[in-house]
Amino acid sequence: MGQEKEQKKIELPSYDDLFEPVIQALRDLGGSGTIQEIYDKVCELDNFSDEQQAILHKDGPRTEIAYRMGWTRTYLKKYGILENIGRGVWALTSKGKELQEIKKTAINRFVKEQTSQSQSQVSDRSDTVVDGDTEAELADELQDSFGNKIPVDSEVWTEKLLSILQQIPPDSFERLCQRILRECGFIKVEVTGKKGDGGIDGIGVLKIALLSFQVFFQCKRYIGSVGASEIRDFRGAMVGRTDKGLFITTGTFTSGAKKEATRDGAPTLDLIDGEQLCKILKDLKLGIETKTIEVVEIKETWFNQL
Repeated sequence: MGQEKEQKKIELPSYDDLFEPVIQALRDLGGSGTIQEIYDKVCELDNFSDEQQAILHKDGPRTEIAYRMGWTRTYLKKYGILENIGRGVWALTSKGKELQEIKKTAINRFVKEQTSQSQSQVSDRSDTVVDGDTEAELADELQDSFGNKIPVDSEVWTEKLLSILQQIPPDSFERLCQRILRECGFIKVEVTGKKGDGGIDGIGVLKIALLSFQVFFQCKRYIGSVGASEIRDFRGAMVGRTDKGLFITTGTFTSGAKKEATRDGAPTLDLIDGEQLCKILKDLKLGIETKTIEVVEIKETWFNQL
């Protein structure tokens, strides 16, 4: 009986079960939102537990909920309900705003028909719970009208980078975080790494104009999700020493951890998850090189005017 209870506790919705929550989340957000905002709002609407949010897709780094939600957005985009208006920003289309009823069967059937010319057709899975392995196969089957495979919207390079970061030694990751803080304007950044210090890995001073703030930081080279208890422990180690804290992880933060980080009456902690960490490294060009591809277009009409 106990095992059945535990199994039920960690059950997750399929990607098409998330159609309605994702649309409702965007409506609550005013019609548009970042991937993270949509994720957080869906977790709130569906009351996902920390245990559910901690389940990884295969070996990570993405959570299973985030993976399935990526396919939810992909399906809704192909159906014309959502549009990708910017990098990592999604919005309801006019069709999505006017939609009164969400029919999973109709959406799945539409996607199937759109991809019927590909080598493998997408099955109509409206009445089944899709597990991670099955969705991985689905990802290989879904193609656009030109025969190109459609990836889930989250960028593949972040997954590769996170897998690298999660394999480097802990002290190397601490030095990387130290370098990031220095590049971002921190001064006197020291890595302490003392055992029994509540998880505090270092101290830095952030100088803004005429003011300086001492910031304690924790670096967690982690695959899973950081929960509320770890945020409380970190804050407890800061008490009486500073009221500024930064928690950096290669994993994710559960909804409970995010709420705890901004809890009323307690010092606010800033959180940087794996995806944000990757973008920071990209912006700072630390270990990442961005290449621009030149596209040459010939305007034949121009030559006809000579």
